[in-house]
Order: sequence, then C-alpha cells, then structure tokens
Amino acid sequence: MDAPTPALQFVGVTKSFGQVSVIRGVTLDVPAGERHAVIGPNGAGKSTLFNLVSGLFPLTEGDIRLKGRSIAGQPPHRINRSGLARSFQITNIFHRLSVFENLRIGMLARHGIRYGLFRPVARLRRINEETREILSLVRLDARADDMAGDLTYSEQRALEIGMTLTTGADVILLDEPTAGMSRDETARAVDLIRDVTRGKTLLMVEHDMSVVFSLCDRVSVLVYGEILATDTPHAISANREVQQAYLGEEAAP
Repeated sequence: MDAPTPALQFVGVTKSFGQVSVIRGVTLDVPAGERHAVIGPNGAGKSTLFNLVSGLFPLTEGDIRLKGRSIAGQPPHRINRSGLARSFQITNIFHRLSVFENLRIGMLARHGIRYGLFRPVARLRRINEETREILSLVRLDARADDMAGDLTYSEQRALEIGMTLTTGADVILLDEPTAGMSRDETARAVDLIRDVTRGKTLLMVEHDMSVVFSLCDRVSVLVYGEILATDTPHAISANREVQQAYLGEEAAP
C-alpha cells in the first residue's frame, strides 16, 4: 500500500544569495494534519525557508511540493489559492479598518468578489456569516467593530491568524506567532493555534520551546541552512547534537 502524499514536501531545497548559501539541500516531508515546528539559532535560515515555501523567494535548486504538486516558481497568490496560507513575523493587518472588515477582505478575495457598490446580496450575506464564524474561531467577537489598530498585540496576532484562515487554506505557516507575548498571552495563543489548526497541517517557526513542546507533533532543527534532526519534541530535547548546536539548557520541556 502506498504511503499517503505529504501535505508539504521539501526536496533538496537550496537557496543562495550570490556566493552565500543560506539553505543547503533541505529535504523534509510534513504529513497532512501534522503540527510541525522548525527551530534553530538566529541566522539558521528559518525565515528564508518560509519565504521559499510561500513564493516570496525563488529556489536556487530543488523542489517544494504542496499535496504532491510542485509550487516552485509560482507567485504567492497562486500558492495561496492552492491551499497554503502564511502569517508573518511582523504583524500584517489593516490598522484603520475594523476587525470584522479585516477578516471580510480575505473572505471577499477568497470568493472572487471585489469591493464596489454593486454586489450580490445573497453572496455578501454568506460571506458575512463566514466572516463571523472566523471571528468567533479566533475569539474576537467582542472586538468586531473596533479598529484593528486598537487591539492589543496578542489580539492583533489572533486577527492575523484569522486572516490566514479566511483563505480556506488547509496548510498554515505561522512565523513566530507568540513572539513578544507575555506568559499568559502565550498560553492563550497556544490554545488558539491548537483550535484553529485542528484538522489542518501546521508548519511554524517558533523560538519559545515551551510552545513547541506543548503544541507540535514533530520538530526539525535547522542549523546553518541544513536539517540537523527531525523527531518528536521529546526526542529532539534529548538529542545531544541538537543540545550542543542549539537547545542547550532550553532543552527541558
């Protein structure tokens, strides 16, 4: 019996900027429904890897496959339509629009409806209903009419996650979703991410090891652009090579 096609595959992925090689032959399979973290020291190439997956950077060599189909060389919007959505390390929202409108913009784009005076009322009603569902999912119902710029930092991160969900993607990339949060905010963010990615595939970059250990099924350690190890969080924490290269005293969950 053939093994299921992974949701996301990296096949000998290499990225160089001039003479500088940043990603060096990364090969990795992320099965459908898995929550997978990429960790590593600063400068390891984590953000570059995300930029390659989401189409912001072209590959130098290798291939990236989404549900078995190559997405190498495709622009970000086409990759998004294929079922992959990404949030960024720096919050990327429309500060002068309401929380509801931020989410509805994504819904309108998903349904191929542009802003204008004349829109089908029935379709717009359905879009509003779907927007409210996402609003509830990311626990921002009470802030629906508030300006996005007035949200707390953790609420803005929740809104950005909601914006990735409006695309309908089933492969979600989150780049340091809990960066800059307090311990309580981080705990709430972990619960939120666990809820909204249920049944989806998650690939995330995260520095907070407590988040990685509590949330992810497997972890890949990226060091100098190469995958040093891929395993369960607890196996990674016990890996001596990983401890020496990155985790050190942070290894204990």
